[in-house]
Parts: sequence; structure tokens; C-alpha cells
Amino acid sequence: MLQGLYNGLSGLLGFSKQLDNIGNNISNMNTPGFRGQTAFFQNSLGNAGSELSDEVTDLTQGDIQQTGTATDVAVDGNGMFVLRDTAGNTYYTREGHFRFDENNNLIDDTTSYKVAALNSSGALTDFNIESLATLPPQASSIIRFSGNLAKADTTKQVSNLQVFDASGGTHTLSATFTNNTTVTAGSWKVGVTDDTGATVGTGEIRFNTDGSLQAGFNSIGLSLNYSGKILPVAMNFGTPGAFDGATMLPGTASSIGGTVTDGHGVVGISELSFDNTGTLQLTYNDNETRSGPQLALAHVADEQSLQLQKGALYTAPAHAEISLGGASSSYFGRITGGSLELSNVDLTQELTQMIIVQRGYQASSRVLTITDAMLQQLYSSTGGGGG
Repeated sequence: MLQGLYNGLSGLLGFSKQLDNIGNNISNMNTPGFRGQTAFFQNSLGNAGSELSDEVTDLTQGDIQQTGTATDVAVDGNGMFVLRDTAGNTYYTREGHFRFDENNNLIDDTTSYKVAALNSSGALTDFNIESLATLPPQASSIIRFSGNLAKADTTKQVSNLQVFDASGGTHTLSATFTNNTTVTAGSWKVGVTDDTGATVGTGEIRFNTDGSLQAGFNSIGLSLNYSGKILPVAMNFGTPGAFDGATMLPGTASSIGGTVTDGHGVVGISELSFDNTGTLQLTYNDNETRSGPQLALAHVADEQSLQLQKGALYTAPAHAEISLGGASSSYFGRITGGSLELSNVDLTQELTQMIIVQRGYQASSRVLTITDAMLQQLYSSTGGGGG
């Protein structure tokens, strides 16, 4: 009969432990990337009540919700993000609430641990975009002209041709076209001045009788000197014999214009996003694009061996078999940018389990009460009560 006391007590302890587990799951319903846990029990040796046998993590994926934050990422499928702290410890998580710090490292917004990327050899490295935070200056090299030069016009000027030197400085050029057809058929002299009014280049273009450019007279090279450095710039007027650039068509007014097609100063990032492989895509203020690092994903062969730490972070035992790779390849799922994976806790299921635990706790408590009453009755019937 005394065993009934111990059995009832083990039931109370077991259901208390299960209630702790349910409470922890419910309290983390709003923790991104959190995975719920379920407590399992087994019969103790010699039918001496029950005992905790295991706590199993629910590995099903939580819902993915858009956040609108470019550095938030979620794994749609298999794989976990890899984080590393300043001491070199490694953590694994499904929570992808990331941001860039002042050193352009991608870090976990909650813990400030660094997010790992894959290097060219497939090994882990810090996810850093220091070299991509800005584009260095690029010198201009070509000015493309298109449009018509009317034979009836004496001169035509094209202004505000802004070029960049190697240090990112800007210089404004103007091109003046002077009709030279009375001297040479189809000929226009070209003079180029800078923003001080100084002549920095001259040349000639010529047109065929059909208004297309003549071969050998469709470009002019400029050799500009800024701060002791030569800036070679080609003035391109189109393809000889074609009408894809400058023309001299009869009955058409002058409309020639020029466009500087390359070169820029220091350019910052205007937009960034993660593609489905976890590779960062950067767009700059001049609409140039670059690809950044790729997020590292890890696959732990025995995910149940992972130990839950603060937040939604997990650590792996020393013997764990871990594979690394990129998203959308091999075993790994795809990355959804601007989104987070929510907790996979099912509130309806947790509340149902809570009712079961409550009834079980009440029943175990009742076992203690009845056993105590029976022992008291036995004690009284054997004269233990005195008299």
C-alpha cells in the first residue's frame, strides 16, 4: 500500500514537469524560429510509478511571415543558420532576425552573434560586406552621341557632359559642332571645352551621302588631364554606315545629344535583398548591382541531440555529424528574404495537453489522498489509534 504513495507522488512530479514544458512552449509562441518540445514518460522499474524518459523537439517547420525587413531571412525547408560568438562558440538556429553592425558584419539582432557565410572553399567565414559597402570611384571612358545634325545649321552645341576622373571628381564638358560641309562634303568639325572654357580636344566627323557616318570619322579621342592624371575619353558617334548614332539626314532638324555611359564617384547602397540561395544582392545608387556573400546553412544528422539555449539557439554535442552548404542545393531548403519563420507551437494542441495534465495531476493527487485514508484506517483498525 505504501507503494501507492510513491506512485501517486511520481505522477504529481511527472505531470508538473509536463506542465512546465507546456508553459515554456506557450510562452515562446512569439519567439521566431522556436521549436516546441514534448515530454515523454515511462514506467519506472518495478512498477514504482513513472519517470521522464525524454524531451523530444518538434522539428516541423513554423509558418513563414513577411516582415518587410530586408535582412530578415527564413529557411523554407531543411537547414539551420550558423552563428558564432566572440569566443568562437558555434550556435544553430532557425531564427533569422539579422542586421548589419557598424563594421558591416551581419549579426543576430538578439544576441549580436556573427552570422556565418560560406567562403569559396565552402568553409565558414564571417558574413561581412565591408568591401561592398560603397563602390570606389570609377573614371569615365566614353561619351556616346546620337541624333541628327542638320546641314542647314552652322553650329550646334551639346552641353553638360559630366565625366568623372579616377578620384571621383566631376568635370563638365561641352562639345561644339561646326558645319564644314562647304570645305569637305559631309564634314563637321568638333571642339570640346571644359567647365573653365578651355579647349581640351578637337576632331572631325564625316557623313556619307545617305546621312550615315563614314568609316574612320565616327569617333574622337580625348586625353584629359586632371591633377596630373590623364583621363582618356572616347567620343563615339555610332557605327559607320549605320544610323544608330549621329546622322545628317536631309529635312530633319538638329537633335544631337551626348550621354556619358560610365564612371561615377563614391556610390553607396540603395537596396539589398537575399535571393533564394541565401546570396546577398546589392543595388547601388547608380543602379549598379553586385552579389555579396552567401549564408551558410548547417544540417545536423541527429537534430534531437541539439541542446536548446537562450532564445531559439541550439548547440550541438561534440560527436554531432554536421554538414555545411548553401540554400537551394543538395539537402538544404531555399531562403525567403524579408521574412521570418514563426514558432511552430500549436496553441490548440498545447491547451488540450494542459487539460489532460490537469486531470492527470488531480487523479494522482487523489491516489495520494485515498492511500493516506486507507493507511489511516489500517492503523486505526490495528489499535494504532490508542484507546
